[in-house]
Amino acid sequence: MEKNVHEFLANLLATLKSIDYVKPEDIPNIDLYMDQVTTFMDEHLAASKRYEEDKILTKTMINNYAKNDLLPPPEKKKYSKEHLLTLIFIYYFKNILSISDIQSILNPITREYFGSKDGFNMLDVYNEVFHLEKEESKKLLKDLAKKYRIADSTFHDFPEEDRNYLHTFSFICLLSFDVYIKKMIIERIIDQFPSGENDSDGKKR
Repeated sequence: MEKNVHEFLANLLATLKSIDYVKPEDIPNIDLYMDQVTTFMDEHLAASKRYEEDKILTKTMINNYAKNDLLPPPEKKKYSKEHLLTLIFIYYFKNILSISDIQSILNPITREYFGSKDGFNMLDVYNEVFHLEKEESKKLLKDLAKKYRIADSTFHDFPEEDRNYLHTFSFICLLSFDVYIKKMIIERIIDQFPSGENDSDGKKR
């Protein structure tokens, strides 16, 4: 079993490295048109695709984010570095949260720091958050190894030919429960935000 754990962790580590976050220095310091934005996102987040034909972000998605006040509007049809940073946050959030929940999280941030000329800005927010990524990846590997061992210890009384699938099923259940609990916690935190923070224009509902 220990050999399987080491192989699993080695494969997982390779996967985590391949989906490394977009570094701020990789984002152009010039404003981009829509086609350039989608191309950039496709190239730099390609490793997070499940299938090759999947699109990271489309023009329709980006336009909808702007219409829903998730993304500040472009200037003269061009998107700044701060737009791209905001889109990266949206991309990660949209896999687990609703549009309204993402609004609740992001709108106070963009309202306060997007386009800020003095002091803290969106780049500072991005750097502060993603600076934690490397350390958290190490903790994630340890937690996944623990869950993998737990799953591998189940179903001892079942036929040997069935155990491999059942161990995998157990592992998926453990991971799913972890995601479910964390998603529920995030939603509870969002629900406790003061009502005024949920509107993009800062007005209370």
